[in-house]
Amino acid sequence: MNVYIDGNSGTTGLRIHERLAARADVTLLSLPEEKRKDPAAKKEIFALSDVVFFCLPDPAARESAALVESLPEGSRPRIIDTSTAHRTAPDWVYGFPELSENFRRRLTDSLKTAVPGCHASGFIALVKPLVDAGLVAGDSLFCCHSLTGYSGGGKAMIADYRASDRNRTYSSPRQYGLNQQHKHLKEMKAITGLANEPAFCPIVGDFYSGMLVTVPLFRQNLRGNAADIAALYRDLYQSEVVRFVPSLADEKGFIAASALSDRDSMRIAVCGNEERILLCALYDNLGKGASGAAIQCLNIMTGAEETTGLAL
Repeated sequence: MNVYIDGNSGTTGLRIHERLAARADVTLLSLPEEKRKDPAAKKEIFALSDVVFFCLPDPAARESAALVESLPEGSRPRIIDTSTAHRTAPDWVYGFPELSENFRRRLTDSLKTAVPGCHASGFIALVKPLVDAGLVAGDSLFCCHSLTGYSGGGKAMIADYRASDRNRTYSSPRQYGLNQQHKHLKEMKAITGLANEPAFCPIVGDFYSGMLVTVPLFRQNLRGNAADIAALYRDLYQSEVVRFVPSLADEKGFIAASALSDRDSMRIAVCGNEERILLCALYDNLGKGASGAAIQCLNIMTGAEETTGLAL
């Protein structure tokens, strides 16, 4: 299988390259540095590829998608886009197979797959099953807190955090997205089927990778109880990649957002009490939140064993 990574110098592209370079069933194609943005050169290598990953800013991902569409139909590779550009586009498949058999089936046949956003992955994994099962109303109002490692901000943020003369404020958690216009909000609403976007509080911490997404619920807003949610998750999330667990806390009652750093798995738990419930998803922002999810999509789309190349 010939694979080309369009934009393999960023954190997501580099990790995809690292995972795929070790596989005997994948041949990684490449372009000289000076031709990586040349449309003619890109069209040529797209035509030679079975699968193309887009690890690009949104505008560049749209341009690359248009180049693929301009190829003769029999020469078009299958696309796996890790950007935000196509996650809610009607002719693209959302790459989260654990959500339902329909998501998995569509992914198997997909020619154009959009990899979920890192923050969005946790929120959607926690909330969509509740909406689908009728445990919460589709017009419910949600809050979401998401603590992430700084690698999610790309090369510029990584450099800021690793600078020897960095500002001392980088040593403490920093909340951002304060205008409530974070780019993941659109898919958080669309994929869950909610009528409203959540009030979203993303926070970046002084650690390289890892993510903890928390969604609080009040008992009076739930058509059921915490045990019903746990039972729902237990039935739905049983795979090696996404699994419900009784608890994510350590012996002192803490959940470390970096606990699954360098892994491609996600763990789901229900915390809190009967009146105030906390839904938690723990994973790596570069794993199930990006590169790991992209490789899982590749495996399902091409008929490979689903966990091939994943670090679980």
